[in-house]
Amino acid sequence: MGATKGGGGGGGERVEKLKSSRTKLWMIRATTSVLLWTCIVQLTALGDTWGPHLLKGWPSCFSHQDSSVSVVEDKVPSVPARVLPPKRVYKNNGYLMVSCNGGLNQMRAAICDMVTIARYLNVTLIVPELDKTSFWSDPSEFQDIFDVDHFIMSLRDEVRILKELPPRLKRRVEIGMVYSMPPISWSDISYYHNQILPLIKKYKVVHLNKTDTRLANNGQPLEIQKLRCRVNFSALRFTSQIEELGKRVVKLLRQNGPFIVLHLRYEMDMLAFSGCTQGCNSEEVEELTRMRYAYPWWKEKIINSDLKRKDGFCPLTPEETALILRALDIDNSYQIYIAAGEIYGGQRRMATLAAAYPKLVRKETLLEPSDLGFFQNHSSQMAALDYLVSLESDIFIPTYDGNMAKVVEGHRRFLGFKQTILLERRLLVDLIDQYNSGTLSWYEFSDAVNESHESRKGQPTQRLVIPDRPKEEDYFYANPEECLQPSYSRLDLSVGGL
Repeated sequence: MGATKGGGGGGGERVEKLKSSRTKLWMIRATTSVLLWTCIVQLTALGDTWGPHLLKGWPSCFSHQDSSVSVVEDKVPSVPARVLPPKRVYKNNGYLMVSCNGGLNQMRAAICDMVTIARYLNVTLIVPELDKTSFWSDPSEFQDIFDVDHFIMSLRDEVRILKELPPRLKRRVEIGMVYSMPPISWSDISYYHNQILPLIKKYKVVHLNKTDTRLANNGQPLEIQKLRCRVNFSALRFTSQIEELGKRVVKLLRQNGPFIVLHLRYEMDMLAFSGCTQGCNSEEVEELTRMRYAYPWWKEKIINSDLKRKDGFCPLTPEETALILRALDIDNSYQIYIAAGEIYGGQRRMATLAAAYPKLVRKETLLEPSDLGFFQNHSSQMAALDYLVSLESDIFIPTYDGNMAKVVEGHRRFLGFKQTILLERRLLVDLIDQYNSGTLSWYEFSDAVNESHESRKGQPTQRLVIPDRPKEEDYFYANPEECLQPSYSRLDLSVGGL
């Protein structure tokens, strides 16, 4: 009886051990499966991430879109598909916070600079904060415009980027214990090594509260320039919502043939800031002047509009633009997409251009109101949509050389020197005045416009360098020549060959 009980007890222990072993085995298998699926999901989501130092090979601005302009694959280093770049291991010298200022494209260039600076200081970058206090008052966060996970992961082989500070440091910043400063404009990378890095090492966290044009255009090491390009052309990808809507707009345009994007920078903020009032009535001039005085950071208040126009510092008016497009022999059957906000003066000022080019379209006319509902009161997201369409256009024509004009110009160069007509405004307003006064005939006027712009169509060229006068030299992001390969076999996208 005792022996039987003893045998039964031993059997029970073996059963319990067997059950425990099976439970542990099941837990191991479940944990392994979860880890494997997590890896697969991450790799799938980040399948388009570039491998280390790969810069060339994107013929289209859209991440997953096939392009009619193919890249010769044997000239591009092969990178295994769906592989994350390896993390760069380095001793972290501290944390860099940045607050961008300005519109979308000014901030875009600044983000490229700040990533590059963080990389070469061996610090950790916190995802940049976007401007919410400028004229546009756009409340968008970084992740509302850019694919933040792609941004972080695609640059992990260069620099560590976090969405926020570690908790202890975050609490210090929240109570105001942070060293904040604007870096000096147009500085060499050596300035950041010698002046900013010691501050980061001392305070652990430094906040740069101005970011526009804070890194010099020229004289930087080649690896600096190439990283600026990599961030701009690869890491800064718009959200899927913006990209998908951009694809839809381009598809709608392509269904009706070739299209030109006209960046008509004739908006209220530009006119108030620049003091350009050509064609405005007295009430409009007063309104623009009041607005200029309302913004204290717009330093220039008393402006001679006529003189500024003659010097080429004013955006072309819609009426002047219509005249120039005709002189350039732009066929009036082409679609012209207006990449801009609300044109100042509305239909009254657009009448001449609309009469000359009846196929004027905007995102608001191509899409349903419901499509753009999410973007209302988010000017930077609207600008992102225009940016994508501008990259894909047959010809891009900006009427003013602002930040969007410059950054799009450089991106189109990267995409194969796609044609961008860079208007020489100082010359053009003089020719327009001569034509309007009867000094020049139409044929003389048209010939002069075409001849003067033959070499201003986005062809390969060297940046103009002006030592000690960086504002007057060519902007790096308008012509990032260190990242470009001259193309002599690109499609003929000349005006007459559209």
